[in-house]
Amino acid sequence: MIEIIQVNISGEDKPGLTTALTSILAQYDATILDIGQENIHKSLALGILFLTTQEKSGFIMKDLLFKASELGVQIRFTPIEREAYDAWVARQGKNRYIVTLLGRTVTARQIADVTAVIFRFGLNIDAIRRLTGRPPLEGVNERAAKACIEISVRGSLSDEERGALQNALLSLPKSGLDISFQKDDIYRRSRRLICFDMDSTLVHTECIDELAARAGVGDQVKAITAQAMRGEIDFTESFTRRVALLKGLDVSVMEEIAQNLPFNEGLERMMKILKMVGYKTAILSGGFTYFGKHLQQKFGFDYVYANELEIEDGKLTGRYVGDVVDGRRKAELLRLLCQVENINLAQAVAVGDGANDLPMLSLAGLGIAYHAKPKVQANAQQNITSIGLDGILYFLGLKDSQIDP
Repeated sequence: MIEIIQVNISGEDKPGLTTALTSILAQYDATILDIGQENIHKSLALGILFLTTQEKSGFIMKDLLFKASELGVQIRFTPIEREAYDAWVARQGKNRYIVTLLGRTVTARQIADVTAVIFRFGLNIDAIRRLTGRPPLEGVNERAAKACIEISVRGSLSDEERGALQNALLSLPKSGLDISFQKDDIYRRSRRLICFDMDSTLVHTECIDELAARAGVGDQVKAITAQAMRGEIDFTESFTRRVALLKGLDVSVMEEIAQNLPFNEGLERMMKILKMVGYKTAILSGGFTYFGKHLQQKFGFDYVYANELEIEDGKLTGRYVGDVVDGRRKAELLRLLCQVENINLAQAVAVGDGANDLPMLSLAGLGIAYHAKPKVQANAQQNITSIGLDGILYFLGLKDSQIDP
């Protein structure tokens, strides 16, 4: 007669502990059905679910008990009924989701609130892991601090229930916390392309506003820009009106602006790691090619699509060349790049802050509104408002200990 036994070991972590315990199971030809181990500080939590015969189970538990005593760790045995095991196996076929908590810090209250929502919707937590490095107690620059907790959950949700759960998570008190809810499928684990808006996403300014300030029409252009980003007027119309106000500006001004662009927090680290792990990156901007090319040269973006200003005799004419890269065009370019890279749209990520980014944010497998306007935050799949661009790495499931030297 077979027996299923769960072993839980806790105590101070020591080299060779797992080898010593599993060697005993091997000696009695036990079958390991599941195994998991976590370390917090110097403490070990190891769980083993194994299958054996009734004749051998007593000997196995005796030897494990003696070995645990020798190693100075606590051990607990729990018999598992066949029906309970079969029910547990059946649950493995349910959908898996990833809930990501991201901020400068993540508090116990925030974790409690999020896990309460998970419980309310009948999902079971399989695993919790910290993606960011362990913080020192002192000497941390508050502005540079990052904390991210990833919770893996399992269960069945209808589309209506999934939407309700996302709304419940978003309605929790913010307090500097971003919460991402994603289905954990094959596409989430194989993202390949990330497309970025440029102005106010990669750089902390609108380049057209910088040009306008040098041309003496800053207030007029800013007013039109704000209307466009809020979705109050058509982007192409607003773009045409703004470019017309730049007529007569010397092109040397563009070089001066490019050399002094204020990069958003985390840009350099994000790009370094994305390139290291093999992502293709693109700038899809309603701004200007000149500045996009500057970022491409500095950070290594693979593609740049933006708007080309017309120049005559070293001055801007107040016109542009070719079609405007508006929201519709950004979505088209995202589709095109997926075809070029031979990937599914679900493997693409889009990041932006303005209303003209919504088409590509909704089209990509993962759309992230980055420090975005209220209308964009309300309609985007995911939001980052608490930290810099390298927060995107955690939404991709990357862990500091794996990606930082």
